[in-house]
Amino acid sequence: MIEAENLTKDYGNVVAVNSVSLSVVEGELFGLLGPNGSGKTTMIRMLTGQVRPTSGSARVMGIDVTKDPIGVRRLVGIIPEQETPPSFLTAEEYLHFVARIRNLDSIEERCDRWFDLLEFGDKRDVLCKDLSRGTRQKLMFAQAFLHEPPLALIDEPLINLDPIMQRTVKDFLQRYVRNGGTIFFSTHILEIAEEICDRVGIIHNGRLLHTGRVDEITASGGRSLEDFFLELVLGGAGA
Repeated sequence: MIEAENLTKDYGNVVAVNSVSLSVVEGELFGLLGPNGSGKTTMIRMLTGQVRPTSGSARVMGIDVTKDPIGVRRLVGIIPEQETPPSFLTAEEYLHFVARIRNLDSIEERCDRWFDLLEFGDKRDVLCKDLSRGTRQKLMFAQAFLHEPPLALIDEPLINLDPIMQRTVKDFLQRYVRNGGTIFFSTHILEIAEEICDRVGIIHNGRLLHTGRVDEITASGGRSLEDFFLELVLGGAGA
């Protein structure tokens, strides 16, 4: 589903992502973990064709992200780090707009399904600019999955949601993967990654330090994913 080889992004003298190679297979829930500013968002932006790599290459669902970024975005679901629905549309108008752009059928049914699942049907007629951050996060989640994509790339999907809605979203993501979907998401909340991910990659200062299965990481000596993360990122200080 995702193949990245020596993917690098420089911003002047700052190296945001430094020669990262990784792969994500179909039916996997993969978490990219790292502190704030570690390169997680830049990595997702490159994989979704929103930012052009300085060097290296990546293919998403067989499509070269540099040569055909629109082709990638047509197929996958994307939730950006910051919720950015257009301020001049209501929540329902925005979902209808996305559905029409994607040439979807059964638009009302698709939208109603997400208003019900994420419990924000009472906000469907509210302008996006007047929605709370949590509700905007729900809206961006709905637009990403409206077309039932085989792969979704999500940047910090739970950060603005309350604990009850976090549980709803985690359950959905796990169910989505069990039904054959694939998820690539970034987070700095290690407990969430340990709870739902099949496999994780740990990135720090733009470098990928480790990839591995969560059950294998936590199998030795009762070590948590947090313990392992701190060992890598801090060199043992605090582990």
